[in-house]
Amino acid sequence: MVDYINLDYIPSEDDLVVMYYVEISRRCKNLHYAAQEIAKESSIGTWTEIATLSSEIAQKLKPSTFYIDQANKIIKIAYTKELFEANNLPQILSAIAGNIYGMKVLKSLRLLDISFPRDIVNAYRGPKFGIEGIRKLTKVKNRPLLGTIVKPKVGLDEIEHSKVCEDAWIGGLDIVKDDENLTSMKFNKFEKRIIETLKARENAENETGERKFYMPNITAPLSTMKDRADFVIDNGGEYVMVDILTVGFSALQEIRDYLDQKEVVIHAHRAMHAALTRNKKHGITMQALSKIMRLIGMDQLHTGTIVGKMEGGKKEVLECNQILTTQQISDNNITLLNQDWENIKPTLPVASGGLSPLHIPDLVQILGKDMVYQFGGGCHGHPGKTIAGAKAIRQAIDAVLSGFTLEEYAKKNIELAEAIDKWGKK
Repeated sequence: MVDYINLDYIPSEDDLVVMYYVEISRRCKNLHYAAQEIAKESSIGTWTEIATLSSEIAQKLKPSTFYIDQANKIIKIAYTKELFEANNLPQILSAIAGNIYGMKVLKSLRLLDISFPRDIVNAYRGPKFGIEGIRKLTKVKNRPLLGTIVKPKVGLDEIEHSKVCEDAWIGGLDIVKDDENLTSMKFNKFEKRIIETLKARENAENETGERKFYMPNITAPLSTMKDRADFVIDNGGEYVMVDILTVGFSALQEIRDYLDQKEVVIHAHRAMHAALTRNKKHGITMQALSKIMRLIGMDQLHTGTIVGKMEGGKKEVLECNQILTTQQISDNNITLLNQDWENIKPTLPVASGGLSPLHIPDLVQILGKDMVYQFGGGCHGHPGKTIAGAKAIRQAIDAVLSGFTLEEYAKKNIELAEAIDKWGKK
């Protein structure tokens, strides 16, 4: 019988390590037994002893559960890299986040984090631009990038959409992006939207003297995504946006590889993530997904706001941002594992969801300046409409970075004063 528990085992640099939160069912003897079953099912074992599993295979490929924390219900399993096809995220996840979720011995299972060994990390390109490349492209050096999302999410035609974008850019924002469910609709065709919106971008750049950027949503079946990305690039676009979970991990890998020789930034929208991440006892953490997205090569990724309308606490968001931006991460036993990113560039975190100009002081204090801050309703819901909303956002960031309170700065900036009057009421 193969034993998958070895508390004396020390993971090597060739191991892929996974940390799980585990709640056992009434069918299960104890956490040790559950750990044994998880390690077995995710690798070379099955529910009974089999004649085809030789001692040689077991010796070479069996994983080792080397850490069991009864109090916190956390286990860590080290898998040899030989169990995985390095440049195949779907295969890796089919093992470490696959059948194990359906096992009867488990009441709940949550994949907290993954530590990828060097050989697997080196099989991926990571972000093409990273934070430094995005700063160079946008020419925004010492402040967060500021953006908005076209609202309503769907319903505007191509001309109306482009006008919203132009107003936001003229008001002072750097970026405008599509929302996650706007692709190519009967009332708003992708190709025409790209042409009209990039014309509006050119107008705004000429008027403001600043670089402006549009993030069109190319989410679709993979072949269509490639065609749409090419259309954006051919028409002078410098960004594309992908709904990372709904298109799937293999599509993400391929679109990243396909775009490697093209000068275009990939913005990652995390639509559907909460189906996996929100239950704190089951699923996969946003921290683990953040690590996967940096590995695959997303240049920007939504990670949460802490403030605003979306679920996601301070610890979670800060850890996600740390995973995306830090070159070497140390094991903290409870939520994060060691990770050396080798030559993988950092990913730029994005805060979006229920933000107004009034959130900017807290955003900068908590999350810092290496961020994209996006305001949907907090731009277009301004009493003076989109241009005024964009101006209020830009004024708020200028106030914070100049050491003023919003109220002080609003005395000479009417758009910020109107934003405070609308969203500052209790």
